[in-house]
Amino acid sequence: MSALLLDEVSVRWGDVVVLRDVTCALDARTIAVIGENGSGKSTFARIVGGLTPATRGTVRVLGLDPARDAARLRRRVAMVFSNPDAQIIMPTVAEDVAFSLRSDKLPREEKRRRVRAALERFGLDGIADRSAHDLSGGQKQLLALCGAFVREPDLVIADEPTAYLDARNARRVTGHLLGKGSHRLLLVTHDLDLAKRCDQVVFIQDGTIAAIGDPAPVVAAYEAHLAC
Repeated sequence: MSALLLDEVSVRWGDVVVLRDVTCALDARTIAVIGENGSGKSTFARIVGGLTPATRGTVRVLGLDPARDAARLRRRVAMVFSNPDAQIIMPTVAEDVAFSLRSDKLPREEKRRRVRAALERFGLDGIADRSAHDLSGGQKQLLALCGAFVREPDLVIADEPTAYLDARNARRVTGHLLGKGSHRLLLVTHDLDLAKRCDQVVFIQDGTIAAIGDPAPVVAAYEAHLAC
C-alpha cells in the first residue's frame, strides 16, 4: 500500500466543496503540494494529518485510517505550520521541546537525551533556557521543527513553513525538512524552487488534483496555468 492513499475524497463545509473527488496514491519520500490560495492545498494536508475529516471517500496514511486510528496516527505524524506561535506552548525552549514527548511512554532519562539531541541538531542548545516566546521568527520556526522532530515521526507535514522567514532562516528550515533522514515529508508551499527540490509534486486546482508527478513538468503546468 502507498504511504498516502486518497480515493474519491471530498470535503464539504456547509454549501462549499473544498475538495472534490481527490484520488491519488503517493509513495515518494518528499512530496510538494502547490496551487493558488483557496485551491484546497491546506485542506489536503489537514486530511492527511488527521485534522480534517473527509466528508466522503477513503483515506489511508501510513496504512492507517485517520478517522478510526487517530491516536496511532498522531504518534507517527508531526505537523509544522507557517506561524510557529500557534505551536509554542511552554515557557522555555527546552520545556517546549520536552512537551512534545508528553504522551510518549519513555523513561525520564531517554526523554532528556532526546531533547538534548534535538536541541543540538537544530542549533538551539545554547538558548535552551530562554523564553520561547521572546525568540526571533526564525528561531521560533526552528523550535517548532525541533518539537516535531524530537518525536522521531515517520511523516512530517509542513504547511508553508518558510512563509514568514528571511532567506537565511528559510534555507535552514528547508535544510532540515529536506535533509536525509527516515522521515517522509508532505510540504505545502508557494515556493516553486523549493517544490522542484522534492521527489514528487501535486498541483491542486479548484479543489481537485490537476497534475501529479515529477517536479519539473508539474511545476511547469502550474506556471502555465498562472500565465492564463
